[in-house]
Amino acid sequence: MTRRKFKGKRIFVLDTNVLMHDPSALFRFAEHDIYIPMVVLEELDAGKKGVSEVARNVRQVSRYLDELMNGASSEEIEQGLPLSNTPLVNDEKTREGRLFFQIREHQDSLPTSLPGTKVDNTILNIALRLKERHSDRQVTLVSKDINLRIKSKVVGVHTEDYYNDKVLDEIEQLFTGTEALPDDFWETHSREMDSWLEEGRTFYKVNGPLVSQWSSNMFLYSTSGDNFEAIVRKIDGDQATIELAKDFHGSHQNVWGITARNREQNYALNLLMDPEIDFISLQGPAGTGKTLLALAAALEQTIEQKLYKEVVVTRVTISVGEDIGFLPGTEEEKMTPWMGAFMDNLEVLAPGSSEDDWSQQATQDILRKWLKIRSLNFMRGRTFLNKFLIIDEAQNLTPKQMKTLITRAGPGTKVVCLGNVAQIDTPYLTDTGSGLTYVVDRFKKWQHSGHITLQTGERSRLADFASQEL
Repeated sequence: MTRRKFKGKRIFVLDTNVLMHDPSALFRFAEHDIYIPMVVLEELDAGKKGVSEVARNVRQVSRYLDELMNGASSEEIEQGLPLSNTPLVNDEKTREGRLFFQIREHQDSLPTSLPGTKVDNTILNIALRLKERHSDRQVTLVSKDINLRIKSKVVGVHTEDYYNDKVLDEIEQLFTGTEALPDDFWETHSREMDSWLEEGRTFYKVNGPLVSQWSSNMFLYSTSGDNFEAIVRKIDGDQATIELAKDFHGSHQNVWGITARNREQNYALNLLMDPEIDFISLQGPAGTGKTLLALAAALEQTIEQKLYKEVVVTRVTISVGEDIGFLPGTEEEKMTPWMGAFMDNLEVLAPGSSEDDWSQQATQDILRKWLKIRSLNFMRGRTFLNKFLIIDEAQNLTPKQMKTLITRAGPGTKVVCLGNVAQIDTPYLTDTGSGLTYVVDRFKKWQHSGHITLQTGERSRLADFASQEL
C-alpha cells in the first residue's frame, strides 16, 4: 500500500495540551488551516483558573481567540477566521491560514472498541470525520499525548507531535562549550598571528577557517599533548582573540578550597570566576560537580571578593516520587527540603576539622546566612541587584519560565543555570524543548555568557558506575 501524497493546504486538529503548552501554537502552522474541537474549548475553560503556568497559558489562548473572533459573525466563523486578524502574525504565509471551530456534532466513525465519550476519543473521532470529508487534503492530529498519537495511528489518522517548541532536532546537537583543535591547527591558523601579555594574562589573535565555527567564551584545547587550553574572547569575521585559560587544578589556584578534577570542571571555574560573564549554564549528568562548583564560586566571590551581596538559590519543586504534601513554615523553610543538594555541598565547603563538630556546624550556620533560598512561585516582578543567582534543576523549566527568571537579573547580578537534560520530570517537556536547552542555544553567541557540558562524574566510583550502567 503506497502512501498518498497531498498537495496544498493541510488541516491541523489541535489537542488541548498543545495550546496549554504553547498559546502561540495558533500561529505556528504557516499557511495551513487549524481546526479546534469543541471539547478542546471545554477543557481550556476548565483549566483557566489558578496561578500555575498552565492556567496562565490557557488564559492567553482565550485572549488570542477573542482577538481573532472580534466582530466576526456566525457565518464568518463557519467559513474560518483568517489568522491575519491579529498583529501577532507577521509571516506572509501564516496570513493565508484560517481557524475553524467545531460547530456541529459529528457522527461516530470510531471502532466500537473506542467509545466516543472520552475526550481523547472525541477528538480522534472528529479527526476521522474531517479526513473523510476532506479526502483531498492531509488531516493531521497534533498532540503532545503519546497515547493519543498511538491510537491515531491505529485508526488511520495522520498524527504528529508539536515540534515548534523544540530548540534542536536532536539533543546531541546541543552546544557543549568546548572544541578540540586539530593537530594542524597552528599551521593553518598562525598566519599573521599576534600574541601579547595584559595584566598577567596571555592573549593570541588568530586567523583561519575554524574561527567562523567558534562562539564567544567557548573553550579550545589541544589533544597533541602540549596541554594548550584557551577561551575565545572576541570574534571578528575570520579573526579571533583567544586567552589562555586559568589553571584551577592545583591548590595554589583553588576556589573556596575546591580544585578542578578534570578539564570541563576547570573550564566551568574559569567561567564562574569571570566577572565579565553574566550568564553561565552548566549541563551534565549527576555527580559531575555542577552544584559544588557553582556554590564554591558563589561563596568565594560573595564573602571573600565582595563582588555580590548574597547568593540566591531557587529551583522548580517537582517531586521524583509521590508528593509528601504541604510543608510548614516560611518560604525559606518550605524550600529547604528541596535544597538538599546545596546543604550537602555546604558540608564539603565548610572549613574546619571534622573532629570539631561544633566548629564545623557554626561555620555552616554562618555560610547559610549568605545563602538565601527562594521559591519560583514568587519571582515575577522581582529584581535582583548584585546577587549571585543559582537556578538548580533548570531542565525542568519551560522556556517561558526560564525567561521569567533570567529577566529578574538587575545590575551586577550573575545568573548560573544548572541541570541535566536527561532527567526531566515536567510533563510534556522534552530534552530538545527544555528551558535549559533553550537558553544554552540562545545565549551561545552572546559575549557575556558561557556554557560547559560536564561529562566526567567525580562523586564516587559507585555513582559513576551507576550512571553509566543503570
